[in-house]
Amino acid sequence: MSIVVLQLPKVKRQTETRPKKCKYCKGEILQRWGEVKKPVQDTKMRNVRVYRYKCCSCKRTFRQYPEGVDRADQTQRIRKLAMVCWKLGLSYRGVALVMSAFGVSLSRMSAWRDVQEEAQRQKKGKRWKPVRILGLDGAYVRGWGKKRPVLVAVDLGEGEPVTIGYINEHDPRAVKRWLEPLVKRLGVSVIVTDDLFTYRQVADDLNLAHQVCQFHVRRWVGRELNRLKEEIPKAWLWVLEKIQAIIDDLPDDGDKQLFELWKQLPGRTTQPDEERAPLEQMRDMIIRLSERWERYIQFVDDPGIPWTNNGTEQVIGRMKMRARTVRGYKNWQGMQSGLMISGSSIS
Repeated sequence: MSIVVLQLPKVKRQTETRPKKCKYCKGEILQRWGEVKKPVQDTKMRNVRVYRYKCCSCKRTFRQYPEGVDRADQTQRIRKLAMVCWKLGLSYRGVALVMSAFGVSLSRMSAWRDVQEEAQRQKKGKRWKPVRILGLDGAYVRGWGKKRPVLVAVDLGEGEPVTIGYINEHDPRAVKRWLEPLVKRLGVSVIVTDDLFTYRQVADDLNLAHQVCQFHVRRWVGRELNRLKEEIPKAWLWVLEKIQAIIDDLPDDGDKQLFELWKQLPGRTTQPDEERAPLEQMRDMIIRLSERWERYIQFVDDPGIPWTNNGTEQVIGRMKMRARTVRGYKNWQGMQSGLMISGSSIS
C-alpha cells in the first residue's frame, strides 16, 4: 500500500535568533522592546512568544515572529492544511469541520481566504520565473450561471500552471493581447498547442517556435485516412499508405515528399460552391500537412520540446475534476484561484 507523506510548514513557539537589520531603514543597532504572547490557531499550540524590537536609527518598532507565524491568527501550517483539504475535494464547510476535529476553530470564509492566499502566493512566485516552453490549451468551466471559456498556460518544463486567462481560444486577437506580455516577461520562445488556427496565427505574429501536439495530428489524419480509404478509387490507395508512412516516420523533408504526392494528384474538378470530391479532399489534406510540416517536427531538433501537449491537458484535467465538485464558481477571482490551486501540485 502506498503512503503519501505531506510536509507542512514548521511552527515554533518562539524565535531563536535576533533580527540583524531594521525592516524599515536597515539599521543594525536594535533594542529589544518587550514581548507578548500571541494566540494562534494551530494543531499543536495555542500561543507563541513574539518579541518586539526598536531601531536606534529610525526609532520605529517592529515584531519578529517565530517560524511559521505571521500577523494572521492561523499559523502557516493551518493555512497550508486548509488549502490541501480543499484541493483534495472538501468543501469550505468540510474544511472547517476537519479543522474542528483538531481543535481548531475555522470558519468556511477563513478557509476560502486561505485558498485565495495560496493562489496569490503561487501566482506571485511564477510571475517572473523564466519559462522557455509554454503549453497552451482552452477549456470551459462552469461559473456564475454557465460555462465560461478559459485559456490555460502551463510551464512544460515543470508541468505547473503559469497563469489562467478569461479568454476564448478561438479569438486570435484576444489570445495575442493576453499572451504577448506573458511572452516578453517570461522569455517564452516555444509554444506547444493543438492544431487550432488561432495558435498558428499568434505564434507567427509573436515570432515563436510552434510545436503542434502530435497526438492531435495523428488522430485527425488517421480519421481522414480511414474515411478516404472507403471513398477514393482503389488506384489511389497507395497515396494513403505513403501519407501514413510519412506521418509515422516524420522525416525532415516530409513537407517536400508530401508536396510531390500532391503534384501527382489530378486537379480540382468541382465548382467552388460544390462539395469536393474524395480525391480533392485528399489533395487538400496533403497540402495542409505539407504547409504546416515545420510545426509538427519542432521536437525532433530540440529534445527539450515535448512532442505532445499532454502536460497541459493533465493540468486542465485536474482543474475540471475539482470544478465539478464546487458546483460552479461565483466570480472570476474565485475561478482563477480555484483553477490555479487545483491544477498545481502540492508544494
